[in-house]
Amino acid sequence: MSIFAAAVSRSKTGWTASELDLSGLADIDEVVDALRDVEPDADLALLFVESDDEYLAILRLDEGEDLRVFASDSAFAEESRIGSVLLGEVETPALGLDDLAATEDDEDRPAGEPDADPIGDAELLGDLGVNAQRLLTLCAMEGMLPSDVTAEICQKIGCGDEMEELREA
Repeated sequence: MSIFAAAVSRSKTGWTASELDLSGLADIDEVVDALRDVEPDADLALLFVESDDEYLAILRLDEGEDLRVFASDSAFAEESRIGSVLLGEVETPALGLDDLAATEDDEDRPAGEPDADPIGDAELLGDLGVNAQRLLTLCAMEGMLPSDVTAEICQKIGCGDEMEELREA
């Protein structure tokens, strides 16, 4: 399974992005420690984990505490060791698009993967300008790869250039 993991951290000096190697990490606590170590003084740290152009997981730490997790599909935990490490303790299904207050007609909704089962906290980026409905819509959009979703989120929250530089490195 091909995994790309990018940490973006926001501190007083702005955003920084760096790639993380998750292969040797045994549990979620080690992942959190690695994320904290990227930028110890960060007021916000996000970890985007993309797997095989199929799954996306997002982890969020505020001030190094209070881990919040979202994944585009619970199958990621079943199909990969990294997915199991990241999502093993997440039990809450994410609100589906049908569960959210609709602001657009059903006809305008994207046709998503019918078997996708998003889990975790879909509101984890809400205060950054990407509400749960937008996040779920991006993940369900036909033809959108996890890297496309990550790029769009990063552009919206202000770290798009840093993420783009990291991918090109």
